[in-house]
Amino acid sequence: MTPHAKVPRSPRVLLLVDFINPLDFPGAEKLAPGAVRAARATLKLREKLDREKVAVVYANDNYGVWQSDFHSLVSRCIDMDGPPGEIARLLAPRATDITLLKPRHSAFFATPLELLLDQMGAREIVLAGVAADMCVQMSAADAFLRDYKVWVPADCIAAETAPAKAAAVKYMKDVLRCDVRPSTAATRSRSARGTTP
Repeated sequence: MTPHAKVPRSPRVLLLVDFINPLDFPGAEKLAPGAVRAARATLKLREKLDREKVAVVYANDNYGVWQSDFHSLVSRCIDMDGPPGEIARLLAPRATDITLLKPRHSAFFATPLELLLDQMGAREIVLAGVAADMCVQMSAADAFLRDYKVWVPADCIAAETAPAKAAAVKYMKDVLRCDVRPSTAATRSRSARGTTP
């Protein structure tokens, strides 16, 4: 967002977790193909939600560097070859999007996300990103604890292996009561709790 811009009112929020990512950690080569597919699906979903005036929030690791700047990370990833560059070019934040850095797995932990969502009047989170069985699942758990409705489109998340993703999707559906229908499902606000794909 531009400096001094007002926080938009948005009952639903699209929360993108760790898509802007250099993918330079052990196991990243296994995560990369699914992450690209998830990014492509998320771009189409973001376009649909834009028509509903749904606000977009990016939550990204600071990789332990407390001097991190989100937009420097975006620029770095855009210039990279392979999956990190492709994903960053697909999903680079726009001027109207909100960005924040997180120090741990959950987008809620030690970040202003909860305060931001409260100021936006948000009650439903559409959650996409990587990895499904780590940062996405932990963010979904924290959203569940705060009584948000949560939609985690299964085609908009990725993990290092298919079994890991399947287990994460099952846990988020069965335990965290998330809607896990794909992004091609109707995007109008729905009651996520208790729904089945």
